[in-house]
Amino acid sequence: MKFSHAVTGAAILLALAGCQRTSYSSMNAANSALPPLQAQPVPSVQSGQLPPPGAADPSQFPAAPATTTAALDPNAAGAPATALDVTKESMVGNWRVQSAGSSCDMFLTLTNLGSGSRGGTRGCAGELTAMGSWEVSGKQVVLKDRNGNTIGSLYKTADARFDGSTASGQPVSLSR
Repeated sequence: MKFSHAVTGAAILLALAGCQRTSYSSMNAANSALPPLQAQPVPSVQSGQLPPPGAADPSQFPAAPATTTAALDPNAAGAPATALDVTKESMVGNWRVQSAGSSCDMFLTLTNLGSGSRGGTRGCAGELTAMGSWEVSGKQVVLKDRNGNTIGSLYKTADARFDGSTASGQPVSLSR
């Protein structure tokens, strides 16, 4: 309680200090000259050799995020041999999504968002509700949530059709 009163009082004093009239005329300068500031001691700077890379204590660093390199590799074992080439530009627009027995809409844009492009869904269920971005990696389209985590991957199987699965294994199909 006393601390909050002290903080409030300090804030009021600072606000009032900002209301003081200051003048920079030559007549007032001689009368209101402030004394110079006193130098303050500076602690000494240490020097030494840094440890070689990798020799640091690993407990002082946060754990590395889980990577999905295999999911992004177009030559990964899960990539169908019949997957067709895909370009980012061909993905832009509205798609009809079939997943987990229901259908919904997906919108893909070229607006940058993190390492991918902005995207979203409407009327979807499950993991697809969290979709925030997407990117093309080789022959694979990777769907990501708003934090950049992979929530699904798709491959082009026909002219206007993509098939794949969510991160939990649910089948997903996009078509126009």
